[in-house]
Amino acid sequence: MAAPTPGPRLVSAPVSPSAQERELAGGKLLVDEPADGVVRLTISNPAKRNALDHPILDAITATLQELGTAAAERARCVVITGAHGMFSAGYDIGEIPDEEFEERAERLVAHPFTQAIDALEAYPFPTLAVLPGHTIGGGLELALACDMRTAKEDILLGMPPAKLGLVYSHTGLRRFIDAIGAARTRELFLLGRYIDAPTALAWGLVNRVAPADGLDEVALELAAELAGNAPLAQAGNKRVIAALLSARGQLDPAVEEELIELRRASFASQDMREGVRAFAEKRTPRWRGR
Repeated sequence: MAAPTPGPRLVSAPVSPSAQERELAGGKLLVDEPADGVVRLTISNPAKRNALDHPILDAITATLQELGTAAAERARCVVITGAHGMFSAGYDIGEIPDEEFEERAERLVAHPFTQAIDALEAYPFPTLAVLPGHTIGGGLELALACDMRTAKEDILLGMPPAKLGLVYSHTGLRRFIDAIGAARTRELFLLGRYIDAPTALAWGLVNRVAPADGLDEVALELAAELAGNAPLAQAGNKRVIAALLSARGQLDPAVEEELIELRRASFASQDMREGVRAFAEKRTPRWRGR
């Protein structure tokens, strides 16, 4: 039997931008190829802690769709990470004026965010989220939509809807239940606290935890291994796993409509506006229940 083909070759300086780096979304999404068969998407929105806005989300979706057309030759693993020592603080809704809040906040979550999540899950080959810093809210769901996650040991992960007055999407909550079970999903969402990386590892929310000075090396070794495995097997196994997870049956249409309406109503509530303001101002919110 012939010796196995060596895995993809890492570039000599994985933390530095490669010569092929592209800037998308006005420089807020960087795309490069740090290893053979690996394409890396780096969120770079430091003024807002890498919050996800329309241009970033649209660029993630478009890039994944573009790569998917020639993935077997070029991108057998896609890495999503963040620059400036952070992954993402979630949706960029903190500065939306009150009079526009319901429409613009719901539109951000309903359209470009959902499309980016769908594009990640539909990508035919493995995707890897690399978490170099705090990973919050929609940023955590974006990471969870990837096939695997690697986190730096000293970061925090959290879901703050309970602190913001937001009813989270049933599709997003199902994603968490699939990953960590109902009991831990309740703890994450109903308490709204942050958990550390070792706890996230024990829960199954991340697959690897790396030392603070070793994240890049661990992540790229893992990405290179994913990219170096048999592409037909990778695509096939990813498809089978997705089919098994979705085979439990659909919600009754009336129930699904009820859940969607609960979420929509939260965007229209006074409590969510107050929660977002209080979060930004680092104070205790004054809930009104409406």
